[in-house]
Amino acid sequence: MKNLFSKGLVVSSVLLVLISCKKEESAASAIDTNKIKEEIQAKENEFADTYNSGVMKQIGYFADDAVTFPQNHEPVSGKSAIIEYLKAHIDTVARGRKIAFTTNEVFVSKDGEQVVELGSYTISDSTKNLINSGNYMTLFVKKDGKYYSLRDISTSDLPTE
Repeated sequence: MKNLFSKGLVVSSVLLVLISCKKEESAASAIDTNKIKEEIQAKENEFADTYNSGVMKQIGYFADDAVTFPQNHEPVSGKSAIIEYLKAHIDTVARGRKIAFTTNEVFVSKDGEQVVELGSYTISDSTKNLINSGNYMTLFVKKDGKYYSLRDISTSDLPTE
């Protein structure tokens, strides 16, 4: 009788472990990386369209506690400070120039609450001649069902002068 009880306990334990593993697999497989990549690209497009308009305004891109690490500048902390920084430097890109961002890769956390984006950017003049290009990395966090940039940094492909 003890032997039968022990075998039943072992079989039940194994089944419980298998069921638990199956639940983890289905939660992980529920994350659609391609859909998230499209969502992040849409955020980058919205950011570029706003910046290219020459009128920097509050957009749903940065988290309230975001930090950006601009090229050749100290880090800028907080959404409001980042928007002010962008307004002050908008002439470096806008005025007949267009910036475009391309989401190359996304690395999504198992729960889908964080995304690391690796992307590239180009800046072209009104005749579509390339003025600058580079790469960036952004950490997005999900709040209220939407992704927001929490940290970002970029580098130029141009050599320093």
